[in-house]
Amino acid sequence: MPNPLNDYKIAILAVDGFEQAELAEPRRALKEAGAQVVVISQKPGQIQGFKHVDKGDKIDVDLTFDQARPDDYDAVVLPGGVVNSDAIRVDAKAQNFVKAANQAQKPIAVICHGGWLPISAGIVAGRTMTSWPSLQDDIRNAGGTWVDQEVQIDGNLITSRKPDDLPAFNQALIDALGGRQGAA
Repeated sequence: MPNPLNDYKIAILAVDGFEQAELAEPRRALKEAGAQVVVISQKPGQIQGFKHVDKGDKIDVDLTFDQARPDDYDAVVLPGGVVNSDAIRVDAKAQNFVKAANQAQKPIAVICHGGWLPISAGIVAGRTMTSWPSLQDDIRNAGGTWVDQEVQIDGNLITSRKPDDLPAFNQALIDALGGRQGAA
């Protein structure tokens, strides 16, 4: 099987409390498609995943926000998890990373509670997105439109609701990258 994403470099931004499937499954799908995937966080070492409310696996951090440059990546993935999403949304370096990716029109793939970071980064106004249902008021209050569907694509913003949507979410991201030139 060909690897359509050879020479592509994808950033996954996460901190402790990420929803395990929402990081692990996109990372796996992207790697299988040939992409290099880099986990970027606030601190070096490992971050703690969760399977809903139970502790899951720890994931190695490849780079910190201080070390990573948005220009080096072809796309950004923002997994959910309430604890992860609530903590990362107030991190100015994470916000700036997302703003830079958005300004460069790079795909930003967001699932579940991951939508809080684009809201805090100020890139939701005038956009249509989906998320875990509890974020719909936040999206509307940020000037966006919320829809309840498996995947919503609005320009470079790809959003999904929950872990059950991961197959469609992963495919939408891979499809969006299909026509782009790799940054590497």
